[in-house]
Amino acid sequence: MNSAQSNNLSSSQLGQHTQHQATLVIFCKRPKLHQGKQRLVKDSNAKSALNVAQALLACAIEDANNWQGPVVIAYTDHADKQWAQSLTNKAQVIAQLPDGNLDTLRDRTNLGDRINYVDSQLRAQGHQQLIIIGTDAPTLNNEYFQAILHVLKNSDIALSHADDGGVVIMANKTPWPRLTYLPWSTNELSHALFALCKQQQLSVQYSTPGYDVDYITDLQKLAVDLKSDIRPARQVLLQIINKFLLLSEITNHA
Repeated sequence: MNSAQSNNLSSSQLGQHTQHQATLVIFCKRPKLHQGKQRLVKDSNAKSALNVAQALLACAIEDANNWQGPVVIAYTDHADKQWAQSLTNKAQVIAQLPDGNLDTLRDRTNLGDRINYVDSQLRAQGHQQLIIIGTDAPTLNNEYFQAILHVLKNSDIALSHADDGGVVIMANKTPWPRLTYLPWSTNELSHALFALCKQQQLSVQYSTPGYDVDYITDLQKLAVDLKSDIRPARQVLLQIINKFLLLSEITNHA
């Protein structure tokens, strides 16, 4: 294992768990002021957007702690390795890019490249079924995960379509094709990814659709959906969303 990878579990422990269980892989970026969920800033302020980003991350970590199988946290910046390790003692952590000139790599790569890299590294370690999520879809729950696993039983690839045209879950039991040239961060991503997999002779199916959080309208919808969600991190997120929406209303009427 090179220095781009680290884990909170021993290699022997990982080897015992990766052969027949699906691995939850969380792609995340460390929430910082003026970094992450910046589309929300115009409706409140940078600190409120940061609070939302941190609460969203906590929901993904809640999913990690509840996952019955291996968990991997894929972090963006090499300097954040210790931070990633501190999120949960259940997960292996891995950088989204290899060692090298990180600024140069960032300029030359996109999310597709990072997914391809992490996928190849984890498969080399023995992980076979990967369930990839981000940190901005807190409505994901066991029903979503069981549905995607059910689809994956009979397909190489399983996707959960997002209502903005992206995806909220990418699951695979065979290596991804090269994802570099997909229209990332557009409303064409989901269908383009589906078409790419078909072109590469991979079987692919959609599972239960969902949505992620980018705009205040997403928060308004999420506030309704979370009212009946008793998971602790979701209830904290709901409180933060309600404060955000109240501040937004005050700001817009000022």
